[in-house]
Amino acid sequence: MPRGDLFPDIAPYETGLLPLSGGHVMYWEQVGNPRGQPVLFLHGGPGAGAGAVHRRFFDPGHWRVVIFDQRGAGRSRPLGELRENTTPHLVADIEALRRFLGIERWLLFGGSWGSTLALAYAQAHPERVLGCVLRGVFLGRDSEVEWFLTGLRRVFPDAWANFAEHLPPEERHDLLAGYLKRLCHPDPQLHLPAARAWSQYEGSCSTLLPSPETVASFAQDRTALGLARIEAHYFEHKLFLPPEGLLGHMDRIAHIPAEIVQGRYDMVCPAETAFELAAAWPRARLTIIPDAGHSALEPGVRTALVSAVERFRRRS
Repeated sequence: MPRGDLFPDIAPYETGLLPLSGGHVMYWEQVGNPRGQPVLFLHGGPGAGAGAVHRRFFDPGHWRVVIFDQRGAGRSRPLGELRENTTPHLVADIEALRRFLGIERWLLFGGSWGSTLALAYAQAHPERVLGCVLRGVFLGRDSEVEWFLTGLRRVFPDAWANFAEHLPPEERHDLLAGYLKRLCHPDPQLHLPAARAWSQYEGSCSTLLPSPETVASFAQDRTALGLARIEAHYFEHKLFLPPEGLLGHMDRIAHIPAEIVQGRYDMVCPAETAFELAAAWPRARLTIIPDAGHSALEPGVRTALVSAVERFRRRS
């Protein structure tokens, strides 16, 4: 897939491991200009982890880019660990990383679950947030989780059938419970096939047109295990969000500027949610990409994300 609208590949100028509570250790890295304007990249999932391509949304001559893998995800340790792994823990981890790196305020950049976590952090620490660039908005509500687990079969019946048929017929009435039982089993011969089935389902539904490259990246064991196990764990616990949800606290961030980029045909996180968020956020600008699905690497989405970040650069 040509990606000429992203910035060139770049290596981190600094990496590290930050000890957290509960035996967790966070992988983090910094990319770009050490004296530049800080921006924090928040990956999706929960549990997906960050990759090298995520560095490329930011002009390395201007931005001091901070990227980290959330608890249990990617290069953080232990992989797939669920103990002390909640949204409040992740919000506290972000604040611990900010203090550790000596950053006063930063721009937040997150898609899918990354948009959820960006909102949760911004509402907890609005004084630390310069602005938000969000993509494929997910607010963690019951209706959005149910859409992922069952509603997607209306559009992707073949992908959903593969997902559901990983479980025996007697367990298909509660897909989440059936998958959790397998994903949390200590035997890799049980948890890895379940993780691959869950992750391949998500990857298959993430692009406007079929993308074997996307599905293959989701199916890698390390990605699949962190994504599927942690995602199912968060779904079981209503994403560890307050009963009133994220829309219930938009007054805390009403003054913060935001750019929201949404694929019109995003089936994982349908556009309705992005419209609801934009309607509740006076300083949000919503950009709908007419020919895109969920993935940040859809051509129109990645171009719009780079443009959104550049608009924040001009504000500085």
